[in-house]
Amino acid sequence: MTRLLRVLHAGTVDYQDALAWQRELATARIAGHLSHDTLLLLEHPPVLTLGRAARPDHIVHAEGIQIVEVERGGDVTFHGPGQLVGYPILDLARHRRDLHWYLRTLEEVLIAALAALGVSAKREPGYTGVWTAERKIASLGVHVRQWVTWHGFALNVTTELGEFARIVPCGIRDVEMTSVARELGLDGRAAAPDLGERAIAAVVRAFEDGFGLTAYDDRATRRSA
Repeated sequence: MTRLLRVLHAGTVDYQDALAWQRELATARIAGHLSHDTLLLLEHPPVLTLGRAARPDHIVHAEGIQIVEVERGGDVTFHGPGQLVGYPILDLARHRRDLHWYLRTLEEVLIAALAALGVSAKREPGYTGVWTAERKIASLGVHVRQWVTWHGFALNVTTELGEFARIVPCGIRDVEMTSVARELGLDGRAAAPDLGERAIAAVVRAFEDGFGLTAYDDRATRRSA
């Protein structure tokens, strides 16, 4: 039996709006009003988000940027233009009731997507997320209620890496952040449109393989469950 994945391409969405949208989708999935898993793909205007493990001293400077406290796991992270953010609304009861498995599978999805883009990536023992060599390229932070997930991952595609100086990324001191553009030796601004579309396609294909789903696209223009 084919299991479908609805992929919502939402463009640029304010973080608070995206958070409300995720919660609506998760609530509908829990209640049985949505028959399929959903992957919400978007980017945010500049924002710092604080997970449940966030510490105040991990914000270095926050002038001129929004800060939002959320229910996901993890510490502080930055979202902004050029970053592919993915929010999977999955019913793990239909996959595997195992949060550790879910996080590791998300990492494998991103590693496979990066390989398709020509970037060699890996896990870093003791940490959640994805690295290339000694640099971090993707962050993960999730929340689960009644085995339905929301929040998810942030993959730096053409992100302005200087913005990470605002924080101690994910609470890891001295971590160096990177992006797909940097790893490929590309000018982020010039590469943005094409590389962004390629990254989306690679992530969706890897997500299908990683979770055994068949994706169908929905170019979302407004919030809806």
